[in-house]
Amino acid sequence: MTFSITAPLPDAAQTLLATATRMDTPCGTGQLVWHVWGQTNAHPGLAPVVLFHGGSGSWTHWLCNVPALVASGRQVLVPDLPGFGDSAVPLQGNDADALPEPLEQGLQLLLGERACELVGFSFGGMVAGFLAERFPARVVRLVIVGAPGLGIDPLRSIRLRAWRHLPEVAQREAVHRGNLAALMLYRPEAVTETALQLHVANVMRDRMKGRRLSRTDALRRSLAQVQCRVDAIYGREDALYRGEAEALATALQQAPHFRSLTWIEDAGHWVQFERHHAFDEALRKVLRQSAGVMD
Repeated sequence: MTFSITAPLPDAAQTLLATATRMDTPCGTGQLVWHVWGQTNAHPGLAPVVLFHGGSGSWTHWLCNVPALVASGRQVLVPDLPGFGDSAVPLQGNDADALPEPLEQGLQLLLGERACELVGFSFGGMVAGFLAERFPARVVRLVIVGAPGLGIDPLRSIRLRAWRHLPEVAQREAVHRGNLAALMLYRPEAVTETALQLHVANVMRDRMKGRRLSRTDALRRSLAQVQCRVDAIYGREDALYRGEAEALATALQQAPHFRSLTWIEDAGHWVQFERHHAFDEALRKVLRQSAGVMD
């Protein structure tokens, strides 16, 4: 089963998508859709990089970051996680803990036994942590980006407004802008038309309703069992962790091989979009270290 886009993607996303190779692997009663870049020019000595997007998202959460990774010599694989974007829902479950198995099945088909460096954003950070725990041979490096599920409640309540009941496009867009500002992006000028278009296209295709694990310490407990190196990159003004830097660091240090927490200044939750140049540089340093190259 293929899920059609009910809101148009911005030109930048369509242009990047045109350079990808689409690969489909089984998921539920349909397909798990992967977008792959860099197959022909990837450095053979570097592990592939797999990017997991956030909740109510799709591969487009990484729109600003794929080109830099490809330019660095990486093969880059970005799925629409099961139940999001163009991918079918999993057979069972409606939360992050239901996704590692179909994703590992897909990686087995796409990469064989080859291990990857796994980068997970927000909800996708929880999925990445669970996958690294359950399939340790698959992941040589885990990078957590703005992930919840660490048992830390925001100091300030985050209120997202409903929009599906609103009859007018302008009304819905106003709510989407407000929700982006409340949770995803810190600086008002970061709520661009591109951000809005991506967000609208993504939330309209979210079929994983009733998710609750982000409000627990499920990822924190999972990280305690992860055997690969773990690094983290967060926006300094992430609405989930503003004022909770010490608690966040303590939670991440539950991973036996935790190495670094990098803060990106003047950035919110969707850090890799809002401050993509700074994020790309931080991720580049993390991946260079894992490849045995030190700055």
